Amino acid sequence: MKKVIIAPDSFKGTMTAEKVCGIIKTCVEKHMPDAETVCIPMSDGGEGMVRSYLSVCGGEQVSAHVTGPSGDKLYAVYGLLPDGSAVMEMAACAGLPLAGERNNPMTATTYGVGEMLLDARRRGVKRVLMGIGGSATNDCGIGMAAALGYTFWGKDGSAVEPKACGMTKIEHIRKPAEIPDMHITVACDVSNPLYGPTGAAYTFGAQKGADEAMMKTLDEGLKNMARVIRRDLGVEVSSVPGGGAAGGLGAGLIAFAGAELKPGVEMLLDAVRFDDLLDNAAVVFTGEGRIDWQSVYGKVPVGVAKRAKRKGVPCIALCGSIGKRAEEVYDYGVTAVFSAISRAADFDGVKKTCERDMEMLAESVVRTITAASGMKL
Repeated sequence: MKKVIIAPDSFKGTMTAEKVCGIIKTCVEKHMPDAETVCIPMSDGGEGMVRSYLSVCGGEQVSAHVTGPSGDKLYAVYGLLPDGSAVMEMAACAGLPLAGERNNPMTATTYGVGEMLLDARRRGVKRVLMGIGGSATNDCGIGMAAALGYTFWGKDGSAVEPKACGMTKIEHIRKPAEIPDMHITVACDVSNPLYGPTGAAYTFGAQKGADEAMMKTLDEGLKNMARVIRRDLGVEVSSVPGGGAAGGLGAGLIAFAGAELKPGVEMLLDAVRFDDLLDNAAVVFTGEGRIDWQSVYGKVPVGVAKRAKRKGVPCIALCGSIGKRAEEVYDYGVTAVFSAISRAADFDGVKKTCERDMEMLAESVVRTITAASGMKL
């Protein structure tokens, strides 16, 4: 029996990964009725990570009453997996959509991330998988650290509020008497350092509402935090790839919680034993909303294709649209790329027809495969 693996990312703003899986699966079962289909809704650590893990691993969804990015209280959802670990998204309590259009990265806080971790620990969790995409914050994780019991002090011995606007004033860090006993693995799909021209502030600050002057101040604050963390905690975070993710939360999780950073795609593929699933597979379908040159940097289609290439399995990317230099993905194991968009339209128009467009694309590609292989339609 032929095996077909379906492992797409979500199509941001239009379709969840589960929806894309369902559309492709229906076409495969229609034209290849004897094939075994395996669906793996994917995530690279951003939107949909909790949903993806619960879908492929099982478990239950829970919520914690925590602090949002602007200081208001909200309920943040995360998942408890069958093996006793938890899967979280920092965006559930510190994401840009929660802050709204008037987000201020100088004051937006990651305090809720620390509260989520404490909630999980109270439930007996000792291992956490954390996605850090989609942040509203730029505080190097000091808000999270404050929730865990860390305090921050200035040169004059006065306490400094754990927000990005206070980072340049911090001169000393005091550790709590006890840090939660948890092993945290961070799903990180960027390699930006904590500070500098390609760091958190200058790379991601504008999308969070920072102007040039603010980005300069934030960058200086992140640089100062790296210095104080090195001296007081003995942890070097200034040059860690991915330390600048989520406004420096990547570095903060390493410094304050002993976390490790890993590519989010690899984490999920390992969790489902993807390499074993590839045995006897005839083809892999993957995809994302827009595939382009950036896809080679930790995005789902290329992560899936690399694994498939090692096992000699063709990997076809069914995407919403195709962008600049998308052909670069062929060097990483993608066999072919197809776009679902069939007509010129703005985003609102795309949202209205996206499911039908994907159905037509999947139908055409699966028909082509079965015809070429001589399989009966």
